Amino acid sequence: MTSVHTSTQEQDARAVASPEWARTRGSLPEPPERPIAWSMLSRALSVPLILGLVCFLPAVIAAQPGSGVKDTAYWLQLVLTCYAGARLATMILSTRRRLLQGVFWMFVYIAMGVAPFAQVVIGQTPTPMVGPRQDLITAVALVLVGCAAFDLGALLASRRPLRRRTPSPRSPGGGQAVAHPLRLRLLVLLAFAASAFYVMKLGGPSVFFSSRQEINETVAASGVVSEGSNVGSAFVKGFGQVPALLALLFYTRRLATSYRARRTPSTALVWVALVALNLVVNNPVSNARYWFLTVLMAFVFTAFPSSAAIYRVVLATGVVGALVVFPYADKFRYDDEAQRPAQSASVFEPLVTKDYDQMVMFANTISWVDTRGHTYGRQLSGSALFFVPRAVWSGKPEDTGVRVGQWMGLRMTNLSAPLWTEFWVDFGASGVIGGLALIGYAVARTDRRYALAVTRAGPGPGSVLAVAAPLIAGYTFILLRGPLLQAAGKLAIAALCLLLISTFKERRTARRR
Repeated sequence: MTSVHTSTQEQDARAVASPEWARTRGSLPEPPERPIAWSMLSRALSVPLILGLVCFLPAVIAAQPGSGVKDTAYWLQLVLTCYAGARLATMILSTRRRLLQGVFWMFVYIAMGVAPFAQVVIGQTPTPMVGPRQDLITAVALVLVGCAAFDLGALLASRRPLRRRTPSPRSPGGGQAVAHPLRLRLLVLLAFAASAFYVMKLGGPSVFFSSRQEINETVAASGVVSEGSNVGSAFVKGFGQVPALLALLFYTRRLATSYRARRTPSTALVWVALVALNLVVNNPVSNARYWFLTVLMAFVFTAFPSSAAIYRVVLATGVVGALVVFPYADKFRYDDEAQRPAQSASVFEPLVTKDYDQMVMFANTISWVDTRGHTYGRQLSGSALFFVPRAVWSGKPEDTGVRVGQWMGLRMTNLSAPLWTEFWVDFGASGVIGGLALIGYAVARTDRRYALAVTRAGPGPGSVLAVAAPLIAGYTFILLRGPLLQAAGKLAIAALCLLLISTFKERRTARRR
C-alpha cells in the first residue's frame, strides 16, 4: 500500500513538472531558453552588432557632405535612430524569438531612423516638405514618443501570463486553432481557381513576367476598375494572390514539421504545384516590392519555424538589404523614363531620392491637419470599410497619402502614410500614443503565443498561428508604411481565409509526425 501511494505521488510530481500539466491548468510555459553555446556566441556578437547599429552607421551618415543643418530635428532624428538601433539589436540578441517585434523595429530603424537621418544630413528629401521646419520636428518627436509607447505596451504584455482554456476530449489541441484538413483542401482549390481567373483576366501568364507597369496598365484595361473606385481590382488581385500564398504556407509547414507528410507523395505534389502557382502570381517582377517581401519573409519563417539562426539572420541582413538592394529593386519593373535620376553624390543617395518618404510625409500630414483639423475616426473608418464601393458611399475617405499629395499639388500621389500618420490624422497625439501602445501590447502577446505554437508542445503541423504570424510579420512592412486603406484589402482576405479553414477540434491522427 505504501509503495503504491509513493508511486502515485511520484507520478503526480512528474505530471506537475511537465508542460502538458501546466497547459491543462490554464497557464502556458514560456518557450525554452537558447543553448549555452549560442549564449556564448551572442555575447561575442553583441558588442559589434550594437556598435554597428547604434554608433557606427549613424556616425557614417552624420559625416556625409550635405546642406543639412544641425537643429532640433537633426538631434531628435539622431536620438530616434540610435534608440531604434538599440531595440533592433535587442531583438536580434534576444533569448527568445520576437518575430513581430523584431520586424517592427527593423522597419523603424530603416524607414523612420536611418533614411530620414540621411535626408536631414544631406538636406534632400524624396518628397518636398511644404510646411515649416517645426512640423518636421513635431513628426520626429511623435515617432519617438510612439516607439516608447509601443515598448510600454509590449512591457505590459510581458507582465501578464498567457492563459489557455482547459482542453477537453473534443478539443485535443488545447484551444489553439488548427487547419481543418478538408477545408485546407478546399482552400487549395480556391487558390487555383481564383489565381487562374486572375491570370486569365490579365491576358495570360506572360504578363506576369513583363513589368509591374504593364500589369497596372492591363488591370486598368481589364474592366475590373470602375471610375473613382478600385474595390473591384483589389478583390480580383487579392483573391488571385492571397489564397495561393496561404495554401503554400500551410503545406510548407506540414512538410517542415511532419515526417508523415514528407513521406506522402500527394502532399509533395500539391506543394510543388503551389510553388509554381506562386511563381506566377506572386513573383518579384510584377508585384510591389513590399508584397514580395511579405511573401519571402512568410515563406522563410514558415519553412524554418524553430530556427533561431534564421530569425537572427533575417533581421540582421534585412538592414543591409533595405539600404543596398531594396532601393534598386524596381529598376527592371518600370520603363526607363519612369526612373528618377540620381541627384546626390553621397553613397546614401538611394535613401534620399527613392522610397523612404515616411518621415517627410508625416511632417506634410501635420501641415495638412493644421489647415483642416483632425477627422476623429473618419480616416480609420474608411480603412475598416474598404470593401464598400464609392458608388454606395459617396463620401468614403481616400487614402491618407493620396489626400495629402493632392493638397500638396502633386501629380504622383502614391505616397506613404505611416501608421503614426493615420493615428495623428484622426486623434492627434493621444491617438499616436494610445494606438502604438495597444499595438505593442497585441504584438508582444502574439509573439509569445507564436513562440509556443512552433515548439514541439504546439498544436502540430496544422497550427494556424504558426502560419498567420509569419504572414503578418511580412505584411507589417506594408501596414507600417501605409496607407491603411490600400493595405486593408489583402489583410482582410487573409483573415477570411484563415477563419474559414480554422477549427478548434484537432484530430488525434493529425498530430502524428
